[in-house]
Amino acid sequence: MDNNFKDCIDQCLQCISVCNACAIACLNETHIGHLRKCISLDLECAEVCSAAAAVMSMNGVISKKLCAVCADICDQCAAECSKHKDMGHCAACAETCAACAAACRKTAA
Repeated sequence: MDNNFKDCIDQCLQCISVCNACAIACLNETHIGHLRKCISLDLECAEVCSAAAAVMSMNGVISKKLCAVCADICDQCAAECSKHKDMGHCAACAETCAACAAACRKTAA
């Protein structure tokens, strides 16, 4: 693994965990209709972060391109979760996604 990717991989792995936890917590809310987009973005973000971490760990040739895509979905997930900051899991997810997006943008540069 390229040490240049270590911080980004760590951020992606954290984001996977927090996004999955947020999606499950949203599904367990009493009224989830308004959380559909949040749940969808949580799951999509976790999958893209997983792919990015895997490719970076192989020092893959598309690592930087994938990091740019990862930053984009993390930004979208953070923005959506920010709309539900009254729920602790969404607030934590927004913060983690924003940090992951920043790490991915730095890596993609």
